[in-house]
Formats: sequence, C-alpha cells, structure tokens
Amino acid sequence: MKKSVFILVVVLVLFSVAFKAEKQLPVISQNELTAKDLPVLKNEAFKRGEVLTFRMHYGIIEAGMATLGVTEEAKEFGGRKTYHIVGLGVSQGAFDFFYKVRDRYETYIDEQSIVPWMFIRRVNEGGYKIEQDYIFNRYKQRVDVGSGETFPIELNMQDMLSAFYNARNLDLSNAKPGDMFSLNCFMDKEVWPLKIKFIGKEVVTTDLGTFRCLRFHPIVQKGRVFKHEDDLNVWITDDKNHIVIKGQADVLVGSIKAELTSYAGLANPLAKVE
Repeated sequence: MKKSVFILVVVLVLFSVAFKAEKQLPVISQNELTAKDLPVLKNEAFKRGEVLTFRMHYGIIEAGMATLGVTEEAKEFGGRKTYHIVGLGVSQGAFDFFYKVRDRYETYIDEQSIVPWMFIRRVNEGGYKIEQDYIFNRYKQRVDVGSGETFPIELNMQDMLSAFYNARNLDLSNAKPGDMFSLNCFMDKEVWPLKIKFIGKEVVTTDLGTFRCLRFHPIVQKGRVFKHEDDLNVWITDDKNHIVIKGQADVLVGSIKAELTSYAGLANPLAKVE
C-alpha cells in the first residue's frame, strides 16, 4: 500500500509540472450553430483532479506506465468551458532500451456536451513520431487538421482520448450481454466507428483489491494486429465512475495487459468489494 501511495504522489507531481505551462489556444467564434444546437450529455463519471495510473505489460515484461488525468483548467472555446484531459505513456526498464515510447495526448472537452474542441497528439514510439493538432469547430461542424485542410464532422464526433471520457457516461444500468454501444472517432483524417460489446458482469481482483466490474469487447479490426475481432477485453467498474480496472489484448505477436495501479480524485465511490 505504501508503494502505491508513493507512486501516486510522484505521478501527481509530474503531472502538474508537465502541464502547468499556458498553451496558445485557437480563437473560435460562434457561426452557423449556436450553443443550444450542440448535444447535451450530463457528466457524472469524472471531475477535475482525477488521475488514473496504469502499469503496462508485454507478455511477462513490465513495459511501461500510462497516466490519464483531468487538469484543474477550465479553458473556453467559443464561449464554452472545457475539461482539459491529458494522457501520458512512457516505456520502462528493458522494454525502454529496445523500444522507447514517449507519448502525450491532450483533449479539451466541452463541459456540457462531452465532445472535443481541440486534440493534441505527440507520439514518439521507437523513433516513429506523430504530431497532430486538430481543432474541432463545433459551430461550423468541421475539424481543422492543419495546412488549410478541413473535414466535416457530426455533432457528437470524438477524438481518440475524448471517446473514452464520453463513453464513461453511457447509461449501462439496463445493459444486457450482447448489447452493442458505438460512437464515431476522428483519427488520422478518417472517421473510425468505435463499437464495444457488453459481455457481462464479473468480479475482478488486482493489487488494489477486488471490484465489481462490467466486461466489454471493443470490436477491433482483425488482420494487421489482431487475429479475431474480440481479442481485446476491458473491465470497467460497475459504478458511475466507469474507470478501467484491467485491459487485455491478444495480438499477433503476444499479449498486452494494462492494470490500474493508483487513482485519485474520483467523482463517485468505487464498486469495491470489502
């Protein structure tokens, strides 16, 4: 327990230092739409100050650490307040020597609609780098990907990171095994339909304790990475937080596992079995 608390303190300090600097944000003015036209989704799943930390494994190797956090910022886009969410991924140990990963994702999500206004992606994986700044202009229903290139978007279009926080607010109270949930995500200049299949309720035990969970199969594209479309499993807490407790992906060259190692600033009590 002491080790877990120490790790959480370190993560909180690094997180606050890494994203304390002010960012130059785009100015977006109302145009074709008004605020009343934007979708409304009541957020009960997360709040500012939430930080989740995960340990990543590739096979039996401890490969790295990932952190998801909601900062204390409340920046405005087009007169609308947002949640600023940051995701960090860092490789560790022997894995870091062979395949260095330094990833950072950011999204600014509308407080009332839980849709993104801006998405920032900085990826460095084994020397392969990606830099993306996507501006989602909700009033014009377009996303600006830079260099004067824009694409039309629907009102509820998500980015890679905002999709997770939007999905956490899904009403799962009456979900039955086999039910499908979906939303669209704009990624790499394309619209990706994200679909998850509810499998059922399970009890999961980790180093943090035992939790009542909901198990899902995010439907993946088989071929390049996965053998089957159900090779990815995710367990989330059976409460209003809907945080990931564990994830497992069977890929063509092994398996990848993620497990929650610490949490702070949750909006609701956890479905923990005492």
